[in-house]
Amino acid sequence: MARPKLQIAISPCPNDTFLFGPLALGWVETPFEVDFLFEDIETLNRLALSGEIPVIKLSFAMLPKVLPKYAVFPVGSALGRGCGPLLVARRAYPLVEIPDLEVLLPGEHTTAHLLFRLAFPEAHRKVFRPYHEILPALSAGEAEAGVIIHEGRFVYRKYGLHLILDLGLWWEKETGLPIPLGGIFIRRDLPEGAGQALLAALKKALALARGRFEELWPFIRQHAQELSRPVIEEHIRTYVNGYTADLGEEGRRAIREIGLRLGLSPEENLFWRAK
Repeated sequence: MARPKLQIAISPCPNDTFLFGPLALGWVETPFEVDFLFEDIETLNRLALSGEIPVIKLSFAMLPKVLPKYAVFPVGSALGRGCGPLLVARRAYPLVEIPDLEVLLPGEHTTAHLLFRLAFPEAHRKVFRPYHEILPALSAGEAEAGVIIHEGRFVYRKYGLHLILDLGLWWEKETGLPIPLGGIFIRRDLPEGAGQALLAALKKALALARGRFEELWPFIRQHAQELSRPVIEEHIRTYVNGYTADLGEEGRRAIREIGLRLGLSPEENLFWRAK
């Protein structure tokens, strides 16, 4: 009897392929056949609006738009300290000038855009571009500033750019909490057994990814935008951490704080819970 299919949509970023690679490569036995879709984070955010994909990686800025169809899964989040988006520019602009600059942002629905909007509410020249196009566009002089995410935070200096503001650090100072960037969301109508099986599979996958990294490396590199091994490894060290393995109480508080900033009620049921 054929196993049921479970579609999982994630980004091609190293933290996602590190965690989900063991599933994609068949290292973890599951009661379902996994069908992977790889898209950049803004495309994933837009795909979630239809609610059709059962398991999907999303920016936490999407919370109000995807409730009540989706819940935050406890494993797989990119959340932490010292890992937030960076506002960079072609020269060292003072902060007071930022609202009048043309700023490239990696998608309207991203947490990066939310943080920029919170930090600079008067900014009025925002242009949305796929995240991997922002550094080359700034280097080519197509805009004065941009917000970079993912591998960009490790390589922007190679493009001759200046750090204007670490938006993650800004959030940490504002709230005292780690910055919740993106996480795995699961559809609430997915059968309980499927959620339980996915939870167990991802915990096994994380252990296998750490223990068999050299075997996993070709899969990670195949999907990465930045091909330098030191950069990819630094990306994984930065974005795969204790919160990835389990959100914990502090991780949940950080996500609730994002929800409050987006107008959600403190009583809103955000998280998937095993029954």
